[in-house]
Amino acid sequence: MSPTSETAEGGGRRLVIVESPAKAKTIKGYLGPGYVVEASVGHIRDLPNGAAEVPAKYKGEPWARLGVNVDADFQPIYVVNSDKKDQVKKLKALLAESDELFLATDEDREGEAIAWHLQEILKPKVPVHRMVFHEITKDAIREAVANPRDLNQKLVDAQETRRILDRLYGYEVSPVLWKKVMPRLSAGRVQSVATRLVVERERERIAFRSAEYWDLTGTFSTGRAGDASDPSTLTARLNSVDGRRVAQGRDFGPNGQLKNNDVLHLDEANARSLAAALADTAFAVRSVESKPYRRSPYAPFRTTTLQQEASRKLGFGAKATMQVAQKLYENGFITYMRTDSTTLSDTAVAAARAQVTQLYGAAYLPDKPRTYAGKVKNAQEAHEAIRPSGDRFRTPAETGLTGDQFRLYELIWKRTVASQMKDATGNSVTVKIAGQAADGRNAEFSASGKTITFHGFLKAYVEGADDPNAELDDRERRLPQVAEGDALAAQQITADGHATKPPARYTEATLVKELEEREIGRPSTYASIIGTILDRGYVFKKGTALVPSFLSFAVVNLLEKHFGRLVDYDFTAKMEDDLDRIARGEAQAVPWLRRFYFGEATGAGESGAADAGNGDGDHLGGLKELVTDLGAIDAREISSFPVGSGITLRVGRYGPYVERGEKDEESHQRADVPEDLAPDELTVGYAEELLAKPSGDYELGMDPQSGHQIVAKDGRYGPYVTEVLPEGTPKTGKNAVKPRTASLFKSMSLDTVTLEDALKLMSLPRVVGADAEGVEITAQNGRYGPYLKKGTDSRSLEREEQLFTITLDEALVIYAQPKQRGRAAAKPPLKELGTDPVSGKPVVVKDGRFGAYVTDGETNATLRRDDDVETITPERGYELLAEKRAKGPAKKTTAKKAPAKKAAAKKTAAKKTTAKKTAAKKTTAKKTTAKKTAATAAAKKTAASAEE
Repeated sequence: MSPTSETAEGGGRRLVIVESPAKAKTIKGYLGPGYVVEASVGHIRDLPNGAAEVPAKYKGEPWARLGVNVDADFQPIYVVNSDKKDQVKKLKALLAESDELFLATDEDREGEAIAWHLQEILKPKVPVHRMVFHEITKDAIREAVANPRDLNQKLVDAQETRRILDRLYGYEVSPVLWKKVMPRLSAGRVQSVATRLVVERERERIAFRSAEYWDLTGTFSTGRAGDASDPSTLTARLNSVDGRRVAQGRDFGPNGQLKNNDVLHLDEANARSLAAALADTAFAVRSVESKPYRRSPYAPFRTTTLQQEASRKLGFGAKATMQVAQKLYENGFITYMRTDSTTLSDTAVAAARAQVTQLYGAAYLPDKPRTYAGKVKNAQEAHEAIRPSGDRFRTPAETGLTGDQFRLYELIWKRTVASQMKDATGNSVTVKIAGQAADGRNAEFSASGKTITFHGFLKAYVEGADDPNAELDDRERRLPQVAEGDALAAQQITADGHATKPPARYTEATLVKELEEREIGRPSTYASIIGTILDRGYVFKKGTALVPSFLSFAVVNLLEKHFGRLVDYDFTAKMEDDLDRIARGEAQAVPWLRRFYFGEATGAGESGAADAGNGDGDHLGGLKELVTDLGAIDAREISSFPVGSGITLRVGRYGPYVERGEKDEESHQRADVPEDLAPDELTVGYAEELLAKPSGDYELGMDPQSGHQIVAKDGRYGPYVTEVLPEGTPKTGKNAVKPRTASLFKSMSLDTVTLEDALKLMSLPRVVGADAEGVEITAQNGRYGPYLKKGTDSRSLEREEQLFTITLDEALVIYAQPKQRGRAAAKPPLKELGTDPVSGKPVVVKDGRFGAYVTDGETNATLRRDDDVETITPERGYELLAEKRAKGPAKKTTAKKAPAKKAAAKKTAAKKTTAKKTAAKKTTAKKTTAKKTAATAAAKKTAASAEE
């Protein structure tokens, strides 16, 4: 008998609490009558977010700002989130009418903690059950109702310890950054380490010195008429000369020097002379080596591999991937998307194997089901891998999904099915070709090929690669069928020059991969961590690359020098191990937190948490002592970086700048550095250019009418001109006088603007004349460009220069035309990016009302501050569109329901006092606020993790 029928017959009422409204709606459809399914809308309570939320009885305590009583076994102070008070009230009212409570939050640590918080706040007097499931299907939900469990207190304790640790780290270290670097910065256990990784990669790029090397490429012919299975030519690269291997890029170090002097470093002259000497050489096959090729399927997706592959194939950022996956999960299409596991249940294996047979045939089905061992150390709860939900997988066409959800589901479906298919098999071949040059040197060329005789799982799925030049697994390279001793003719031999490249910057996908390989943080929080370092301005994007800002260099410099262990990779990974030991019940939270915070001596066999010092071995105190003694931190020193030739880059409170000489010296020079400049692009030459530019105000002359000095400046919103008012001019109050100010036209620059130009600019708006009815027409420059204004009727002008030249007759002609409604005529695109992998439509960059944006004709996404029209890559364009789609269409607020509310209020008015009316209005306002918070349920859940 189903749970639904049991409840209906028994007349009981069960309250099921989940996290998101979308999930509640789906689950309600599976449970039916007798069940009330309501959402907590993420976390309902947390540590205080600021002094205002600290309960009155704790105010004044030295630890109150932390929200954790560090003097009483690190007891956390929990408060109900201000925007959740009405939701808690609603849940209590529903619980009062219920006979049982099912806590059905997600089955990870954070979900377990939310369930615990709900139980603590609601204080149920009815039986309470913990209901867990990894997919939202009818069978899974009913199975979960029928087989609940108790709350897992170990998981709750582990999550609470993690939360307290992150609060202590963030709230103690962040103020140090405010004092020594810049206000409103933040530090976090994982975000600071992630930032350090990005900064260290940029340091490697700055220190990198390129090396030039040459080799030869030869095209050789067999003399036969070839076909698809037996080509007539092959291309081979020079491998060795006189038995000495020719140097390739891997043979050079980051300093541009050879790591091994035994290899032959060819320069351009040697390479070209060798190519000429080999022009008439008779070549022959020296050896043919053939080996069997076998490739096994990739494991099903877990959180991080899904993020990486969605980045490679769909252009999604980690955040966009998780947003789309969340929707797929909540609507019952995939299993839970926050998982470290690559395991498939027996049901899933059977479903995948059935589809292999159905879609590809029995020849592609292995005799036994494939199993995959977990690769993640201390993997969290026993989830499944991310897979299509149900005991029969819906093909992508059967789902009815569209857009990003369709593409991501298809990716997951293909990967899951392919994981239960046979290996791909074939042969790999290496052919070596030898010949003697005219100058007596013996040259050996090498070519490698691969043929796939049975594609196996590659029929269904091929994994992408982080390196855009990497060859994918399903690519064949067929070589001619040759044997040792066969003669070959050289059709062409060319000399090729190469230069070594600096290590590639991290992308979101490769940073996720690096964090996971270093066992830092939790895979489920990587998306929010990357979002945090982007939002804080520590990192910005150029295309898909993550570029550290100069600000992040200062922050990391401070943390490395004075909090070395806190950003040490091994130490951070060890903290993760300790937290997992607490989760397994192998360690106690309070002693561990005490050692970390107060630095008490560790016992025998204990290690790690106390050693949070500066990494040089002379400080074994706890975190509290570290953040108390700040005298050794020189704010100027940690924010200064030598560029060369006496030039220093400094990170100031208003941004980065370069400086030469001391401030009070006559030879002192200073110039601001563009915020979007990548640190490895700040060379001595570029710094000299910045310093050579005139700085400060450009004095243009005196206004002959007012007698005020006119100056040109470079402001926050671009160059402008203004007047300097006499000393004593009131700047505030009713008699305040504002200086005339005007922005420069796009065609003007600070170097060339004249006094005449400035006075004309400040004369705007200009009266053009009046129409036949005497209504004045003015020419003005506004936020969206130049325009005419007549009363409330505005008309755009094509060029800024028209503001000074347009005549009354020309203005009247413009107004005689019917006013264009809706969109203006489409402007030509600024740049074409290619075909979007999701919509299949061409993506272009256009100039819009609010700036440049990318569009595929269906979705528009504004370029971010760090995106540039000239340098934006197709992948970055696709990512912006994917993020916009993941957010869904903007919700329009209308007042259609207002009359109904007013009517209801009128009906109630006869029964209530004026005081009650006021209370009712307040309640309505609170309910409206609660509804708004429902839209951000997924974001609320990860908010606590962001402090990492």
